[in-house]
Amino acid sequence: MTLDPIAIDTDVLVIGSGAAGMYAAIEAARNGAHVLLADRSLIGRGGATVMAQMTVACALGEETPDDWQHHYADTIAAGRGLCDEKLAQLLCEDAPDCIRELDRWGVGWARKDGHITATMAPGHDRPRCVYVDFINTGPAVSKTLRTAMARNPAIRKAGDLCIVDLVASDGEVTGAVAYHLGTGAPVVIAAKATVLATGGLTRLYRRNSASANMGGDGYALALRAGATLIDMEFVQFFPIGHLAPRLVGMDPIMWDPFRYKLGGRLLNGRMEEFTSRYGSDEDGKYVLTRDLATYAIFKEVEAGRGSPHGGAYLSFEHCSAAALRGAFGPVIDRLAANNIDLTRMPVEVAPIAHYHMGGVKTDATMATDMPGLYAAGEVVGGANGANRLSGNAITEALVFGRRAGRSAAERTQRMAQPIIRPQDAAASLDLIRADTKAQPQKNTAAMVAHLQAVMADHVGPFRTGAKLGTALQEISGLAAELGGYPSGHAAPFDLQRLEWFDLRNMLTVAHAVTATALARTESRGAHQREDFPKMLPQWQVHQRVQLCDGALKISGAPAAAKALAS
Repeated sequence: MTLDPIAIDTDVLVIGSGAAGMYAAIEAARNGAHVLLADRSLIGRGGATVMAQMTVACALGEETPDDWQHHYADTIAAGRGLCDEKLAQLLCEDAPDCIRELDRWGVGWARKDGHITATMAPGHDRPRCVYVDFINTGPAVSKTLRTAMARNPAIRKAGDLCIVDLVASDGEVTGAVAYHLGTGAPVVIAAKATVLATGGLTRLYRRNSASANMGGDGYALALRAGATLIDMEFVQFFPIGHLAPRLVGMDPIMWDPFRYKLGGRLLNGRMEEFTSRYGSDEDGKYVLTRDLATYAIFKEVEAGRGSPHGGAYLSFEHCSAAALRGAFGPVIDRLAANNIDLTRMPVEVAPIAHYHMGGVKTDATMATDMPGLYAAGEVVGGANGANRLSGNAITEALVFGRRAGRSAAERTQRMAQPIIRPQDAAASLDLIRADTKAQPQKNTAAMVAHLQAVMADHVGPFRTGAKLGTALQEISGLAAELGGYPSGHAAPFDLQRLEWFDLRNMLTVAHAVTATALARTESRGAHQREDFPKMLPQWQVHQRVQLCDGALKISGAPAAAKALAS
């Protein structure tokens, strides 16, 4: 039976309901637009923000004199010469206003003597990172934005909605085609403006800090619609992601604020401090940048000096129970429920895929090069260059989300409501309605695991041309195995079918990351080529990725690199 699509009209369609998507929806609505906020999971409870227990970089200057220009200087330095300066300026200049607005909405920033307090983080020249106490920052930000949305009747919300493709008509994005997970029904959404707020791609990796919907959907949607991606080779690995013992219901990167407040000793499998071997003696303080800490741990493991599960030890045994309790309150009880007593035992940590610096190319209004399409949050590329400064993730979600919502609302004031022509949605609807029950079932879960292993083993923080070439072959083989249509037929909550659509996006994005990493024959920030260990001035360029006649096209490499590749 052919399912007729559910047709929806809206002024602004926001895809993704993390902090960037929710702030975009709020800002678009208070600028006069009717908004539909769509997410494949629960509204405001999926994505990265709600999992982020860390800090938010913002030059408030309430305790220590500060200015957005100092924050900007640190952001530019971390980006290793590749930050889009207009986006980086927007990020730093607008951050204080966003943070104070959330404060008025009751987020609960930690305070000292009546002032919002700030802590130090790697790469900053002074204490600048605000937080909600007891590593509750992300959940508090998410709850605050959900509450603000609930007050505005111009925002409609649709969960369990998997966006399959954006719709492009006459060179402009006019909406999207989706399917409802609960029924399998196709949905066509016509919108005057569309905002992508779908987060990053770290689910591509075996060890990651991502939620299950962070497989790079937004990048693939943008590519297929005709937009340009930028800096896709730069994947940031968080050096001290939790590895062992088993930790349930807590963020795997939760150890960072412990180190901010109390220090923490990094030890190898022989219980030796080792960072001095790699250019920095931490002496119990958190001074190593993320890329250098990742390198040090990887090299210790490679040399056979890793911890039992393939990482390093992080020890707080020098801290008293009172000091730990004073800094982290009820978190200590949650650790105890996981049989972890930091006064008596170290934990094992290892680098995990945490953030993606690249993404959709936008200008400072958050408009892409496809009219009608905007982007916000981690899905945006360029602001962070080759390596994101600690604390800038939620900051860019808030700043870019607010700006994208405002820009989208402005567009709606001069646009008529688009009508999606049948031919513009036909191919996507054919995928949703595909009935392939007679064909052999694909083990999509195994294919996801295979892809994650390929990316971890060959496209991790330390790369070689040989590894990257192997990865491209594996990705191509998986794409051929996946085929052109999903298995089975449209049915309620068919997870295998959802994984097919996930893999369709993940493989495209994995190809983009790997191909740009292979083309960049230098080491810079989070992209480290062991066969090209130097950072080269001619590579201070952005690589761009576009989809042309179904094939990825990469441009932007310097002429010398092109000659070397040929």
